[in-house]
Order: sequence, then structure tokens, then C-alpha cells
Amino acid sequence: MAVKMSNSAASPMGASSTSMAGRGSGKTTSFIPELQSMMFALGDSRRPLHETAALVEDIVHTQLINLLHQAAEVALLRGARVISPEDIIFLMRKDKKKMRRLLKYMQFRDFKSKLMKTVDDEDPLDPDKYSSSSSVNKRQRLAQDFLGSIDQTGEFLALLEDEEVDEVKQERMERLEKQTRSMDSSQYSDFCESRQLSFSKKASKFREWLDCSSLDVKPNAVSMEILSYLAYETVAQIVDLALLVKQDMTPKTGDPFGHAISATFFQYHSSSSEAVSTKRETESPENTPPSTPSGPLSSGHQSKLHSMAQGNGSLSQDSSSKTKQRKRKKSAAACGAEAQSSAIQPAHIREAIRRYSHKIGPLSPFSSAYRRSGMTFLAC
Repeated sequence: MAVKMSNSAASPMGASSTSMAGRGSGKTTSFIPELQSMMFALGDSRRPLHETAALVEDIVHTQLINLLHQAAEVALLRGARVISPEDIIFLMRKDKKKMRRLLKYMQFRDFKSKLMKTVDDEDPLDPDKYSSSSSVNKRQRLAQDFLGSIDQTGEFLALLEDEEVDEVKQERMERLEKQTRSMDSSQYSDFCESRQLSFSKKASKFREWLDCSSLDVKPNAVSMEILSYLAYETVAQIVDLALLVKQDMTPKTGDPFGHAISATFFQYHSSSSEAVSTKRETESPENTPPSTPSGPLSSGHQSKLHSMAQGNGSLSQDSSSKTKQRKRKKSAAACGAEAQSSAIQPAHIREAIRRYSHKIGPLSPFSSAYRRSGMTFLAC
């Protein structure tokens, strides 16, 4: 990947080196409810699991803190006192696809600012007013000037004019379009509301979540816009990868290699399901042996059972009602398990991060999985 996290990334920001520890011990700011809505809008089930969203929050927070550390290093190297967009763009320079997405986002932000000024202006039909304004396309000009200063071959500046279709986002949109086909009006309303959520719409909470007040080198306003965009893109990529893992881990009928995909995952779930089924079978009335009557009451007990069997059939009705109740409980449990199985599990997230972080090579099985100090950036 483009950038690796370094253990020395916290050196220029000594005040923020304990950010993760402070977050784990006493920090109360959390994006778990918002992340659950974002995950639903990105392809997860309608009710994403709380523990899955908490794991996603931890990954995104870890990645952004490490990104801030490295951006602060770049800012100090060029003698700046704040983290500017140039520092983040410099970190993303090796992945041109993600660089192109960021440049498109900055162009969109300029277009939105221009549109809002046009709406608020009393004379919106004057095109010369906005073409000569330097504040309208400030993000695009900033990126263009910086890329021109580090571009030796012209490949970075070419990204500004690149109109290539983003295959990842195209596939994501097609997947969401298929997902909305089976929604009713209420579900689609929730989906549209979730689609509008972003970290940038909760700017103060997002800044508090990153603990920016304790940083020695603080990001400026445009950098916070980029960080909020990268945070959402990280969530989107995690969901994309987790859905692929979930699809791989789903057993397919007639697939001779299905057992080799994730033997540990299947073994865990099969053993737990067998334990539950064994417990239910042990506690079921059918497997409980009847008590053997003995002594002088045995003949009377047998005659009573014989008369009940020949009577109005109340004994058979009781057994049938108990059978129906057991079926209802089993169906309710099956519905709950089905609703939970449709959601992304924490195991899917961990497996996705493991696959993404592993290097391709003969020693890849021996590399560690989710590491706070060594996990590859997802958004840049």
C-alpha cells in the first residue's frame, strides 16, 4: 500500500501520544450510533450489530490518529505550525486512485461553496464575479499548486483532469441499488436518511473525537474536511471488504472447496450450534424417560392412563399443544438467528483487516493481523 504506519509517528505530537489511552480510559465521545446508520447505508443489514460498529469505530479512530501523527511530521518538516491539506495529499501521493477520489471530493466542495454563494447572491447571473474570485476554487487551486511543486512527470496534475469511472464506487452503488429493490417505504426512508450521515455534519463532535484540542500541531479547517471524508471512506472500505469476507464464509452448496475458505470460522459456529442443539435435545420432554411405577399403585396408574387414552383425547391434545409451543420457540429463535446472521459480524471485520494487512509472499501466513502500530492505511 501507499503508506505504512510508523512507531515514531507520535514524536511531533507528544500531547496526543496518549490519545488512544485516554479514549479507552475516560473519553465518552462515540460515533457508534452514527456508524451503525452509515454501515446500513453502505450495505450492512438494517440493524447493524453494536459490537461490530464498536470495532469499526476503533479501527477508524486508530487510523485517523496515526494519519494525524504522520501529517504532523510532514508539517514540521516544511516548517508549518498547522496541518494543511498539502500534508495529507503528500501522504496519499503513492496511491493514485485514492488521490483521484480526494481531488474529486475537493472539487465537489468547491462546487458546493460556489453554488451556495450563487444562491445567496443578489445577482447570480454575473459569471465574471465568480471566475475572478480566488476564494471560490480555493481547494482545487491549493491541490493544483502543491501537486505541481512535487510533480516531476505530470502524472499528478493529470489526475485533476481524469474522468475515469471509479470502479469501486460504481460497484458499491450497484450493490446498494440491488439492496433497495427489496425495501418497503419505511425501510427506504431509513436508508435515505442514513445516506445523508457523514462525519463532516458533526464537525465539533468529530474534532472532539480526535481530541484535536490536545494536539501540538492542529489541523486547519480544510484539513478537517479531508479527515472527515477519509473517515467515511475508511468505513465504506471496511464494509466493502467485510461483505466480501461474509460472502466467502457463507457455505455454498456443491462447492468442493468451500471447507477450505475458513475452517476455523465454520468449526467455531458448527461446534457452538451442536452444543446448543445437544442441550435442547437433552432438555426436551421426548428424551426424558418416563418414571417406572412400582408397588401397589402401578396397576391403578396404568388403568388411569388407559382410561385417559380411551376418553376424550385430552392427553393427545396436551402433547400436541406442547409440540406447537416448542415449534414456535424454535421458529422465533431461528428468525432471531437469521436476522443476526444477515448483519456483518466482528469476525468478518477482523478477517477483512487480516487479509488487507497481509503481505503477499512466502511468509505471509506468519505475519500478524490487526496491529495498532502496523496496520496499513485503508483510506490512503
